[in-house]
Amino acid sequence: LTAWVPDQIESMPAASRASLENTLTQVVVKNGLGGSSFNTRFIVSANVTVATKDILPGPPPMHAYNLDVTLYIGDGFEGTVFSSQTVSVKGVGTNETKAYNAALKNIKAGDPSLQAFVEKGKQKIIQYYKDNCDLIIKKANSIADQSDYEQAIFILASIPSACEECYVKAMNAIKPIYKKKIDKDCKDKLQKATGIWNASQDMAAAEEAGAMLASVDPDASCIAEVKALANKIAAKVKQIDDREWKYIVKDQQQESERIAAIRDIGVAYGNGPKSNVTYKSLW
Repeated sequence: LTAWVPDQIESMPAASRASLENTLTQVVVKNGLGGSSFNTRFIVSANVTVATKDILPGPPPMHAYNLDVTLYIGDGFEGTVFSSQTVSVKGVGTNETKAYNAALKNIKAGDPSLQAFVEKGKQKIIQYYKDNCDLIIKKANSIADQSDYEQAIFILASIPSACEECYVKAMNAIKPIYKKKIDKDCKDKLQKATGIWNASQDMAAAEEAGAMLASVDPDASCIAEVKALANKIAAKVKQIDDREWKYIVKDQQQESERIAAIRDIGVAYGNGPKSNVTYKSLW
């Protein structure tokens, strides 16, 4: 779950936005649904109503807030609520912002009512993937057909492992998309490395081209051509500088490395400039 605090919470001091977002993050992390920007569709958010606001006599005079904070879990893209829970909290401080933040700090992540709130949201998210799994995979394949492999992998890799059946389908659907991506990357890198090497054929060119070739996935279709160019460069390096070639083109990708590479693609896409999203308030 991604914690999101909208702009339009009435009477909330601007400086309290970060405090509320931190509180929301603590609630979901404490209850096993802490997330990142990797999967941005599902959010935990909140609306705050000021029940009472008083000035207590000093010195110094103190501000006292009674807040009703309603937490929401839902689909931030569609604005659909999956779960909600209201907690009432009090806070006192030397100014309005401090009093407001003091109240927010009294939202306890371990509160049983909030545990139930998060669990209900989790079950609704799992149900969402059960109901929409085939449609999600179809969309990802359609995007991959347009050669946008990163977005397609991002969509499929965002499916939580807790949604076991859909997760397995998604991982199987990722494999051919990932293969197309590494094949394309291989051709691009081979072309660039060949151009760099042919232009100079010196140690600087060997370093630059070698680093590029060594980053090619060994399961790519043009790996034989990559190795041939690497061997050619290695022989020339030995001739001009009498040193061993330090860039090694791998022969095999381990399954764990492949899974990590797929996830890295999804994370990179999720954190990139295309990741800007507009959320709908859940109330």
